[in-house]
Amino acid sequence: MKKVSLLLMILTIIGCKQNNSEEKIPVEPNNGIGDGAVPPKALSFFENIEEAHNKTSFMMNEAVAFDINLNFGGSTRLEGTVSMTTNSSKVRLDKADGTSIVYDGEQVYISPKTSKKEGARFDIFTWQYFFAMPFKLTDPGTVWEEQEPKILDSLQYETAKLSFKSNVGDSPDDWYVVYKEPETNMLKAAAYIVTFSSEQEKAEEDPHAIVYANYQNFDKVAIPTQWSFHNWNKEDGFGEKLGEATISNVKFFSPEQDFFQAPNNSEVLSK
Repeated sequence: MKKVSLLLMILTIIGCKQNNSEEKIPVEPNNGIGDGAVPPKALSFFENIEEAHNKTSFMMNEAVAFDINLNFGGSTRLEGTVSMTTNSSKVRLDKADGTSIVYDGEQVYISPKTSKKEGARFDIFTWQYFFAMPFKLTDPGTVWEEQEPKILDSLQYETAKLSFKSNVGDSPDDWYVVYKEPETNMLKAAAYIVTFSSEQEKAEEDPHAIVYANYQNFDKVAIPTQWSFHNWNKEDGFGEKLGEATISNVKFFSPEQDFFQAPNNSEVLSK
């Protein structure tokens, strides 16, 4: 009888381990960690990145702004200033051509009404997210999954997959494979799919990746000021370089009351 009980106990433990290794755990507002509990490994992965970038100092500010110069295929894709609340609840993009796009927390507006509208919703949400990614990895509604280490520039990096619960953000079917610097714990890169204008299955046929470089401190917050974009796939990792971006004039500020309100001569952009 003792041998049977021992065997049942071993099988139960093995079964639990197999189930746990496949489980995807959503990150709740309190990260699902009770008093005295040890963070799960993948959650520690994301928390370590946020700590390395000094998320606490970042979130103590109400808003942040930065200039972006984005180049793809040798041509300027975007030039302007992105302003956002540090929790991404409101965003403003003032482009060099005079176009303004504003997300007031509910609607997206574009001004003037004659502005080119194609890609405007993508621009208002995508570039601010890439900028703020090191501080958003444990937001409510995020879901993490531990991955195998992956190679970038002949070096091995810890990785984990970030996805989202349904109805989170403008594109909840997006996912990211996040690469962490082994020595600094800073965000090194993220492979991703864009489902904004396509189905998830289609988007997964053509994933890309962003690599972060040239970190600088702004009010004790670590911000990467050089981005590069690449083809990417799960088997081979990073491929051809597609574009790059320069981030400059990063500053934290307290916005005026109407700063994130709809501009004059604007109209609502539908999804």
